[in-house]
Amino acid sequence: MEGRNQTHVTEFILLGLSDEEGLQSLLFWPFLSMYLVTFTGNLLMILAIITDSHLHMPMYFFLSNLSFSDICFTSTTIPKMLLNIQMQSKVMTYEGCLSQMYFFMLFGVLDNFLLTVMAYDRFVAICHPLHYMVIMNPKFCSILLLVAWMLSVLTSLLHDLMILRLSFCTDLEILHFFCELNQVIQLACSDTFLNDLMIYLTSGLLGVVPLTGILFSYSRIVTSILRISSAMGKYKAFSTCGSHLAVVSLFYGTSLGVYLSFAASQNSRASAIASVMFTVVTPMLNPFIYGLRNRDIKQALRRLFS
Repeated sequence: MEGRNQTHVTEFILLGLSDEEGLQSLLFWPFLSMYLVTFTGNLLMILAIITDSHLHMPMYFFLSNLSFSDICFTSTTIPKMLLNIQMQSKVMTYEGCLSQMYFFMLFGVLDNFLLTVMAYDRFVAICHPLHYMVIMNPKFCSILLLVAWMLSVLTSLLHDLMILRLSFCTDLEILHFFCELNQVIQLACSDTFLNDLMIYLTSGLLGVVPLTGILFSYSRIVTSILRISSAMGKYKAFSTCGSHLAVVSLFYGTSLGVYLSFAASQNSRASAIASVMFTVVTPMLNPFIYGLRNRDIKQALRRLFS
């Protein structure tokens, strides 16, 4: 193993979703279409929220940040993949790989925290409606957003710094369409115990703690909704958090699917295909979920176009 060590890594090889060159070329247009839909849809959400004074509320403040995060999250992987297909190149520089991992983790973790904060926002709105604007004041919302950004930056930076301590073998092929953290660590020749431990710890904390907060918020929300006597009142209360619940289910459902697909088959290519749902489809569907279910968003979009 030591004979295969490389003193200085200059590049990785991204093998993509398929070994067949013809199939890789066929993937260009579907992925380009999904990226454009994702970028345009989330950008329209941001513009609608910024330009419409009716949407200058905590819920839409966090929603606009989620849309921005989704644009950046998708932009860390898909443009490079499309460029590689178009140029018929599979090369990713070492520095480029580190940068891609950093920003991919940053915006993925940020999505996680924003969904948790939005669950808390819905909890306050439904369970404490009279104190909603007092609790969710602009200063407190800004602090929540700042904390989410800081935790995301620190988590991503920590993982990237842990990668710098590794030495790699001559076999630098990644069975993925982007530099995925686990895939890169598996290519290392040096001891990866600390890296694996850090992944387990951060995955546990960033997965269990936010999800527990979301489940607690919705348990209180359901309890409050059941106390409402009228059916119309129950419907109105639930409709205010239905979109968020759908996005949360999609986010954690696809994340769990990627994990289970890798754990069940130990096939990196199968995990790469499953991760398309998490990295591409979920950010693309979020604007449609909020846009189609939220009357205020639909009205804001009409005013934006008119």
